[in-house]
Amino acid sequence: MGFPVQGGNNCVRAGLLGLVVGDALGVPVEFKSREEIRRQPVTDMLGYGTHHQPPGTWSDDSSLALCLAETLMEGYDLEKIGRSFVDWLYHNKWTAHGNVFDVGSATMAAISRLQKGMSPVLAGGTDEFSNGNGSLMRILPILYFVRHQTEEERFEVVKAVSSITHAHIRSVLACFYYIEFARLVCEGLPVNDAYAATNTIVKRIIATRQIPAGEAAHFDRILRGDIDRLRESDVKGSGYVIHSLEASLWCVLTSGSYREAVLKAVNLGEDADTTGAITGGLAGIVFGEDSIPAEWIRIIARINEIESLIGRLSDKVSGMDGSIKGD
Repeated sequence: MGFPVQGGNNCVRAGLLGLVVGDALGVPVEFKSREEIRRQPVTDMLGYGTHHQPPGTWSDDSSLALCLAETLMEGYDLEKIGRSFVDWLYHNKWTAHGNVFDVGSATMAAISRLQKGMSPVLAGGTDEFSNGNGSLMRILPILYFVRHQTEEERFEVVKAVSSITHAHIRSVLACFYYIEFARLVCEGLPVNDAYAATNTIVKRIIATRQIPAGEAAHFDRILRGDIDRLRESDVKGSGYVIHSLEASLWCVLTSGSYREAVLKAVNLGEDADTTGAITGGLAGIVFGEDSIPAEWIRIIARINEIESLIGRLSDKVSGMDGSIKGD
């Protein structure tokens, strides 16, 4: 059996296509303020803008997610995942047009350490200021390989993969929250039920892992269970991992379609491509592949290669027994 979502669509295709399309929607307006964008809102797939890239160009968000997805085809191996990230930054692997034009400072620093031979379990930043959204933006593919694992096993795998670039517990928890929410929707839970159930799971992890109250407090607005009641003015589009997680949940929980969710995300401004990618992954899963506008998919750079990778990954996942393979 495949890995379904609402409407019978395939969860792998819906999630990864949703991520790439959301990323590409935000690339032209990355770093623009909400006020700037409000004067000319994003309503369709644009080009050029901030990075002078043609329409359909995706950024480091999709590159690293695709690197992770491709590496997982050979099984779960942190060393191979790390080498894949090095190949992206230094050899342009899985770039839209053969060059890296956007990379966060924490991600660059970690991959530089990998390139110099540091183990992936030690490469990611651990200080409080290393809590950008650089692991959250690429974590989605790990969902398809942990979905049948125990809660503890899922947490350990997410922790390890996040920690390649972002090892602080705040980033790890954000990635784990995202994966758990996506997993529950993929299993067929209505989105609001998935939100409530994810809160229960993450609160339990916080308690069992004895995570300090001060650290757990960063998730309060999500864990209260009413993130969807926030006003847009209370939702931030910055590169901070908590802001990105909050924004993606808010966009999905307050929208009725993929289009509505990702356009809300990129129009928040600031780190628009990453907010678009993180939201897009969830929105694809929640609303299904058929909800992603076909005219947006068609314009995506290297779409045939992306479709091929997603197809192979989907076949691989459908044939798995749910166990993590590899070293």
